[in-house]
Amino acid sequence: MNVATPPEGLTAKDYASDQEVRWCPGCGDHAILKAVHKTCADLGLSRDRTVFVSGIGCAARFPYYMSTYGFHTIHGRAPAIATGIKLANPALDVWLISGDGDSLSIGGNHVLHVLRRNLDINFLLFNNEIYGLTKGQYSPTSQVGTRSPSTPRGSLDQPVSAALFALGCGARFLARAIDTQQKHLQEVLKQAQAHRGTSFVEIFQNCIVYNDAAFSHFTEREVAQDRQIHVEHGKPLLFGTDRRKGLRLRSDGLGLEAMDLDASGLSEADILIHDRHNPVLANLLARMTPPDLPVALGVLLELEAPTYEALVDAEMESATGSKLPMPVRCDVDALLRTGHTWSV
Repeated sequence: MNVATPPEGLTAKDYASDQEVRWCPGCGDHAILKAVHKTCADLGLSRDRTVFVSGIGCAARFPYYMSTYGFHTIHGRAPAIATGIKLANPALDVWLISGDGDSLSIGGNHVLHVLRRNLDINFLLFNNEIYGLTKGQYSPTSQVGTRSPSTPRGSLDQPVSAALFALGCGARFLARAIDTQQKHLQEVLKQAQAHRGTSFVEIFQNCIVYNDAAFSHFTEREVAQDRQIHVEHGKPLLFGTDRRKGLRLRSDGLGLEAMDLDASGLSEADILIHDRHNPVLANLLARMTPPDLPVALGVLLELEAPTYEALVDAEMESATGSKLPMPVRCDVDALLRTGHTWSV
């Protein structure tokens, strides 16, 4: 009798493919790739049951660098491909990789639908506020005044907030991270994988060639403590040097304000507690921008809801008596002639 030997634990290198990584030296994508390799190893994800799907752009090269299954698809349509993959085989771990231009411009409509449907996938949006692959045109997230080949006198467009867009589409899981904060990024990715439903993670990613230091106003070491807040469920919203600053509701109850505990005489008991199950608080956190308020990082929102593939599976079972992904056999000709038909 054959005895099955369990596979040895995989390392981060086991998830790296043999392909040359062709991103610019210093690109934030390198750091994100490293974090994903490490996260997959820590979670022990099966390489033959893991799929990475991408659209078009610098971030879209990601599937080539993963020793898993992968699909490099077309501009903006990665969510549609990911939906088909997950419905065809719900047992797969599906990761969707996209940039701010790919997701929020031509792909905005598809992002809307994958979020509202709550497909059980991990959606990683690399936000560098520029089109890097096509040589530096402004993107939907570029700030007003951004000078680029397509806006030589500065962009006039108000930028899209990826986090607020996701919330408006009905996202049940929303998180943020920074490319170079490896430990924090990996923890966020693990929480995204643990969530059942669409896990939307915005990663602030630096494009060193076409939009260098776009996030330096809150990522540089000199200002990071005062301009970042790492939120944790059930813990007070504290930040700053020695965590002596905190957030609380304004007196009108319509927004958040930052308070210096030492200068105001307040204590931790006066500071708001983070509740990742509160959509209103998630919206307020997502709206915060320096210098008045810090950028919120970590899991801003997590809500439980049925996944799209589970609902489709239940409907198919009810209609056919068999579960997905078993094929449904029927007479197509008879199906076409069922219901409201007429002869000409």
